[in-house]
Amino acid sequence: MRHLPIPSAAASLLSIACVATAGAQTPAELTQGLALATRYRVAAVNNRRIKHDEFWKAIAPFASSAALRSEVVGRSMLGREIRTVTFGHGPATVLLWSQMHGDESTATMALADIFAFLADSAPSPLRRRLDSALTIVFVPMLNPDGAEHWERENAAGIDINRDAVTLASPEARALKGLADRLHPRWGFNLHDQSARMRSGPHGKQTAIALLAPAIDTTGRYNDVRSRARLLAAGLVQALQSEIGGHIARYDDSFYPRAFGDNMQRWGVSTILIESGAIAGDPDKQRLRSINAAAILVALDAIATGRYAQADPALYNALPQNTGGASDVLILGGSLVLPNQPPMRADIAINYQDPVARTGPRIRDVGQLNASVGMDTVNAAGLFIFPTEASLSNDPNGGKWLRVGAPAALEIRRGPDSTSELVRRIEFPAAQ
Repeated sequence: MRHLPIPSAAASLLSIACVATAGAQTPAELTQGLALATRYRVAAVNNRRIKHDEFWKAIAPFASSAALRSEVVGRSMLGREIRTVTFGHGPATVLLWSQMHGDESTATMALADIFAFLADSAPSPLRRRLDSALTIVFVPMLNPDGAEHWERENAAGIDINRDAVTLASPEARALKGLADRLHPRWGFNLHDQSARMRSGPHGKQTAIALLAPAIDTTGRYNDVRSRARLLAAGLVQALQSEIGGHIARYDDSFYPRAFGDNMQRWGVSTILIESGAIAGDPDKQRLRSINAAAILVALDAIATGRYAQADPALYNALPQNTGGASDVLILGGSLVLPNQPPMRADIAINYQDPVARTGPRIRDVGQLNASVGMDTVNAAGLFIFPTEASLSNDPNGGKWLRVGAPAALEIRRGPDSTSELVRRIEFPAAQ
């Protein structure tokens, strides 16, 4: 969370921030992964709202290469193909699935870059290790109908990640059928989460949340879950130099209908990777590279057995992934409405798209000093004037500042609308 001084508040809200830990040394494995993510970035996959046909057209040159095999394993409710991409001939099978929620595409973009790397015929010790030790089965865009309309659920409104037991949806049946056929030793459950999540109740914005899902309500660790925790701990160690302070542990409550929990229970050592957000990364392109690098680091750790050397305490010590924050808090000021005396009031603002930080709306007004904001503007002793864009008319001639109204505000030195303007709080419009 950032505390923004008034003179530069608007500019700071739009600035690109680096979240790397100062002075930290990046592990060689992550350095290599980030370099590969940059080198093999698929230019045609250039935004997080990519559709099903656009994605498969973009990766067609790689999916059809000699190194990769592609297979149709099902169809969505509306008839779109659910395809796998497979690499390697090793004894340990790894199953990765992304975008089972249609509006969570960071890992899908990352997988495109990984496919480009795996399809290359140039000599690569990493590619050779993965090929000989692993059979890697990717399911990018498990929910293609949801992706098409940028919706979380499938065309029937079913959350596929809560359909692991009933298997009512064809998408869930496709994933369960793969697990039954392949008997994978490892699983990667790849998601996005809210940009308002923090690493701890008052911590920084979460870039990556990790989880070794529970196998039951007791919270115990058997061999399967313990392996997943070691793999997650290795990722914590690798990522600290790049996003230290922005890594959290996802809620490890047992969800009996969820795929990650059931995969773990079915004997597949499974990790959940949730991509949150990074300031100045409005289309998650930096997080895309971090995802690609993290997945390659984890796959190599499995291929070499290096994961077994990780310290589980690194995972256990992660702060809890925590929600409930507003995007912006304006604290300490007095609100001035037309023909009304100033009243002491804080203002909370949320974006319609908190990743791109567009479409700001008033979320709450009142005493909010105990609230948490991703960004905080100190307006102590100043006066907040909503502009016409934020106000609506009352039949009696007054003005309303409605919760949900567009956030367009002026902060002035005095209680009069002609007093010195200190700052306009203006944000990009919704796209």
